[in-house]
Amino acid sequence: MTIPAVELNDGNSIPQLGYGVFKVPADETERTVSQALEIGYRHIDTAAIYGNEAGVGAAIASSGIPRDELFITTKLWNDRHHGGEPRAAIGESLDKLGLDRVDLYLVHWPTPAKDDYVHAFAKLIELRDAGLTRSIGVSNFLVPHLERVVSETGVTPAINQIELHPAYQQRDVVAWATDHGVRIESWGPLGQGKYDLFGTPAVADAAAAHGVTPAQAVLRWHLQKGIIVFPKSVRAERLRENLDVFGFTLTDAEIAAIDALDPLDGSGRVGSHPDDVN
Repeated sequence: MTIPAVELNDGNSIPQLGYGVFKVPADETERTVSQALEIGYRHIDTAAIYGNEAGVGAAIASSGIPRDELFITTKLWNDRHHGGEPRAAIGESLDKLGLDRVDLYLVHWPTPAKDDYVHAFAKLIELRDAGLTRSIGVSNFLVPHLERVVSETGVTPAINQIELHPAYQQRDVVAWATDHGVRIESWGPLGQGKYDLFGTPAVADAAAAHGVTPAQAVLRWHLQKGIIVFPKSVRAERLRENLDVFGFTLTDAEIAAIDALDPLDGSGRVGSHPDDVN
């Protein structure tokens, strides 16, 4: 199966669908990532704070897959923004991953109360220029954070990874990203099971119409909107199901019905607000 690639504003490209290992226990990560790679995933998203980079690295090492066929993302944690810490942090991540570079390195949260995210992103520019990561971006950044980073560093992130699912679509952030050539990645693309997304008529009807599961219908919604997505599962059958979303296309009406699930008042958020994570 060929997973579509999305071009980034720096000339690199990223598989539009990948495998995320948030909350995958460290002692299960090698097995689950190995499963994912065997099934056909080539894009793996991890982070220093997840505590499972070593498992990702072990799976990569044993896979036999050429490095240039893989896209590996990790992230800079909140207490490593200052001074020379970003370089030390990526060094530690690369050691655990068993790699000499990653494909994407992200500032995990803006931590606005510390007011050090611009410095952190400026250091990521240096890490990119040093060849330790091919692309750089941010995660959980809102429009004011994005505007400040660009104005003060002169560099536009390639990616902004944000909470995004039908009940919380962050339209202002997505619109800014679209206008500035920033690609959006969604975390929690299925709402993390924190509300009855699959029971909504918009999702259930779309799934029934195409003979797919509700999860597949929602993942297809993300893909058709140009969003990069990496659902998490530890079960092989679910990994296969999540990858099997390229054989059908939602109609414009089905897309619009799922779009309409966002109450637009922010009440659909299931994770933390970026201003509160410091």
